[in-house]
Amino acid sequence: MLFEPLSLRTTTLNNRVVMAPLTRSRAVDNNTPNSLMAEYYAQRATAGLIITEGTSPSPNGLGYARIPGLFNEAQVQGWKLVTDAVHAKGGKIAVQLMHTGRVTHVANLPAGAEVLGPSSETCPGEMRTDAQGSQPHTAPRAMNADDIKTVIQEYATAARLAIEAGFDGVELHAANGYLLEQFLNANVNHRTDGYGGSGEGRNRLVLEVARAAAQEIGAERIGIRLSPHGVVNSTGAFPGVDEQYVALVKELSALGLMYVHVLDHSAMGAPPVPTKLKADLRDAFSGPFIQAGGFDGASAEQALTEGHADLISIGRPFIANPDLVERIRQNAPLNAPEPSTFYTPGAQGYTDYSTLAAG
Repeated sequence: MLFEPLSLRTTTLNNRVVMAPLTRSRAVDNNTPNSLMAEYYAQRATAGLIITEGTSPSPNGLGYARIPGLFNEAQVQGWKLVTDAVHAKGGKIAVQLMHTGRVTHVANLPAGAEVLGPSSETCPGEMRTDAQGSQPHTAPRAMNADDIKTVIQEYATAARLAIEAGFDGVELHAANGYLLEQFLNANVNHRTDGYGGSGEGRNRLVLEVARAAAQEIGAERIGIRLSPHGVVNSTGAFPGVDEQYVALVKELSALGLMYVHVLDHSAMGAPPVPTKLKADLRDAFSGPFIQAGGFDGASAEQALTEGHADLISIGRPFIANPDLVERIRQNAPLNAPEPSTFYTPGAQGYTDYSTLAAG
């Protein structure tokens, strides 16, 4: 099944292998995509669907050094280089919209931007900056009603710009402890207004962002990534988490989103997403369902055959194996990635990995 085509709402994919979003920090000039990034994504266009690295819909969301944005015309044109290159190779590509929220150091933000979050607590841990090395995260300002209205509009505008840039869809990043999950997670969201205080309140921002983006480009072009029980960026499970996420996905299903993408980090040592919750989320969503987390070719095929997902998302193996789909098909050995170049500028460790065809 892994190599069979699939209709993702209105978009037909050549196979069911999804290239997961992978931050690579190569947008070196004003957070704008470039020709090197176009080459990198085009090399991996045999994936059924590419989901780009996290891309901020706002200057305030550029929490990491050199991550791309999608909120101005230069960024639209930069991303058009990427989408044109992928489409020329027969691939499909969606942009992941990721606002980092409190997972930020102010040194990574452009002039005039600020660190925001659902509450005022600083994210534990440190953030790498080019100018100052690793620094503790910057304390966020708790968002007020106007800030929330603004961020909803920023997501909607970025969705529209994504279609202008030639993307086949948009993924809302509501996982891994970034802004949307900061609102979802009771360990981070300590609000007492209508955007917190209960599962319904914590779900509210994600649903309003999804609705606003759908109004701009159509729900059939919008997917979402979730990581219930994840612990990245000081999130973690909380009482009622399973019920809250099932309720959220039921409402997203009613909107008719492009897909739901559920991430389980247990392969990297994090607590697993309960098997029952994964099944309940799949049952709650009437459309295509993507699972991510430590899959190889055999386990991906098994998950599809057993009906646990419609597509399988694979991340780190794509870094060192631009032809990963063919390597899985042939059961060929994989190149080993070089972690020291995951987030460095330039082509080394980015576009210079070998393919089977090149020997």
